[in-house]
Amino acid sequence: MCGAIRGGPSLEGVDVANEAVIQGVVTRDGEPVGNAYVRLLDRTGEFTAEVPTSATGQFRFFAGPGDWTLRTLAPKSVSVDNAVTAAKGIVAEVLVAV
Repeated sequence: MCGAIRGGPSLEGVDVANEAVIQGVVTRDGEPVGNAYVRLLDRTGEFTAEVPTSATGQFRFFAGPGDWTLRTLAPKSVSVDNAVTAAKGIVAEVLVAV
């Protein structure tokens, strides 16, 4: 695998083999959305964590293996939910369009 990451932040220094990583980028009309918030909800819909997007729209969670929902809240947009499955040793890349 090359070092290029589609959408999400660089994985340099992350032990992907021992982590379940969910990451990606939030865009609007193909442009990154900074100042958005991405929430991690468990399979019952309970809030687990929240991170702001970077200036380039990127976000990352280290989650337990299993099924999750990402709820994205961005200025001038309705919330967007994306289902994602996390697994140890795999990077789940999510591209969110708001």
